[in-house]
Parts: sequence; C-alpha cells; structure tokens
Amino acid sequence: MGVAGAGKTTLGKALAEALNWPFVEGDDYHPPANKAKMARGEALVDADRAPWLTALSQRMAALDGQSTDAIVACSALKERYRARLAEGVSDVRFVFLSGRPEAIARRIRERQGHFMPPTLLESQLAALEPPEGAIRVAVEDTTDEQVRSILRRITGGPCP
Repeated sequence: MGVAGAGKTTLGKALAEALNWPFVEGDDYHPPANKAKMARGEALVDADRAPWLTALSQRMAALDGQSTDAIVACSALKERYRARLAEGVSDVRFVFLSGRPEAIARRIRERQGHFMPPTLLESQLAALEPPEGAIRVAVEDTTDEQVRSILRRITGGPCP
C-alpha cells in the first residue's frame, strides 16, 4: 500500500514471484469512471472509492475462501479503507511503501501509460493515514532490497 508512484505494482509482482503467490492489481478493480476522473487530474472521494473497495475486498475474500495466499497492490490510504479490505479475510498484512515526496513525484513523471497524473500526488499525500503495525519499506530501496526486507519480516529469518 502507498500513494501513487510508490512502486506498489513493481514490488507486488516481485514479492508474489518470490513467494509463488498470485498477484492482484488493485487498479484493475477501479470502475472506468474512477480511472477517467483520475486521468483528468481529479482526486477520488470516498464515494468514488466505495465500489472499488467492495470489489477488491470481495476478490481478497474469495482468495481467502480458497485458502489462497496472494499479494494485492492498492493504495489503501486510509485506515477505514484497510479495514474494509480486510473484511472477510483471515489474515492480512500491510506493507507500506513510504518515501520522500520528491522521489515519488519523480517516479510518477517517469512512468509511461498510467492513468494517474503527477498532479494528484499531493491529494494522495494529504489523504494518507500511515498505518500502524505495517511492514514499512522505503521507496528509495531497490525492489530486491524491498523483497528481502519483507521476506525477512514475514518469515522471521534471513533471506537471500
């Protein structure tokens, strides 16, 4: 979890590969109207996020119901969003990608083909409620460093 441009998808895919778990891209669960709104540079409000949170929560609960562990990449900016996502799921651990706003803004500017413009970073940072108890990793670390750090914390031992 984290703001746009923090590297959620890149890290999520790498972590899912390391664990041999399925990867779920949270952006895929946004209705087209949400993506269009963000592409226009308009920040989402709670009413916009409600159907997205419901759909993503249902996907997570379905995977849990199949006893399938998975990695889900999504912003989950507020505590109530995280609580909604965790409904009906037996075990959820949050990884919080955090870093300097300048570094994140640079990443957003450099990526290609994403609907989220750099102008929305400020609104995401304003909405962000940093999670307590989450595994925190720095956006400035390499993806390999992030994966090793997370694996070390969830397995309790050294990782390659």
